[in-house]
Amino acid sequence: MKAWRFYGFSDLRLDDIPTPEVRPNHVIVKVLCVQPSVTEAQLAFGIRTLAYERIKRRLETEAPVQLFGHEFCVRIVETGPGVTRFKVGDRVAARAKLPCQDCPLCHSGRMHLCRKGPIIGFQLPGCFSEYAILPEIALVKVDDAISDSEAACLQSLSDSVASVETAQIQIGDSVALYGQGSMGLECMQIARASGAGRIITVDVRPEACAVSRELGADHAIDASREDPVAVIRDLTGGNGADIVFECAGGSPTQGLAGTRTLTQAIDSVRSGGKIIGVSWFGSPLEVDIDLLRERSLRYLFPDISTVEHLEHTVRLAASGRVRLKPTITHVLQGIESVPQAFEITANKGRYQAINPAQVMMQ
Repeated sequence: MKAWRFYGFSDLRLDDIPTPEVRPNHVIVKVLCVQPSVTEAQLAFGIRTLAYERIKRRLETEAPVQLFGHEFCVRIVETGPGVTRFKVGDRVAARAKLPCQDCPLCHSGRMHLCRKGPIIGFQLPGCFSEYAILPEIALVKVDDAISDSEAACLQSLSDSVASVETAQIQIGDSVALYGQGSMGLECMQIARASGAGRIITVDVRPEACAVSRELGADHAIDASREDPVAVIRDLTGGNGADIVFECAGGSPTQGLAGTRTLTQAIDSVRSGGKIIGVSWFGSPLEVDIDLLRERSLRYLFPDISTVEHLEHTVRLAASGRVRLKPTITHVLQGIESVPQAFEITANKGRYQAINPAQVMMQ
């Protein structure tokens, strides 16, 4: 089969490699649609973010190596011994982070807390290939109401479900969200479906603000023209929002906000409120802990998404409570387009992309 393999940072080549053979509790799948996550797109070009050192080490010791591709829609073509939940012909999506199934947490029924297991696309081969092998434990069936293109967004959406769950939104809470890329728009829609009251979004791109309004934001602030902290405070009677999601931080090299939006999030939340940290920054940063302590702020991080989160994600997308199609702006055709998908996703502002660029494989 054809598969993209990394020989180093910024060195991606389309190789002919053996098609994987089925193993117990695994399935062989044909890839229908795949997209690089923003994190993967940064790592592909050697930008520091989550897992940079691990990926660097793999490239130095194992190249050429199949990397990335954990956001996908695939069709099962073969099932291994022990597979009971799926059959040939099923369309499935997956969560990326898996439990190790061998640590004390896993043995005590708390697999959702395990951080020792592999990640699809990082330790396990992902789906930038014609076929792939995937563990049954990672998978959920895709509802017929969801397109292949939308299904490739489900893994990201499940992480957004976990983020909103962490916020524990109360009915009528005011919610502000910095960043209206794919996860910011997902968190916004899930917050609305979870009982949020006034929803205020912030981005520096007019196209992102426009999609945000289309998908349900009450106010979409263009931070290139207005001071978002001042506007949020004005809209909340001077108090600040009850909950603020920070979804914009990260490497300025890739058009992300650095740490500026975290500072703005802290200034935008009411005393006693919550900040949900969705972004990955890629390096240590300074936070004024005394300020958080003095204002009784809670800076919270989401748990990894579980199969239960992913199953709920399928219901949200199939029912239309969360709309994914308006966020999908760049769809490419054929496996040869994968490098272009990485380029667009790593530079979404330049290409006016909202969701990562997708590759339809057939």
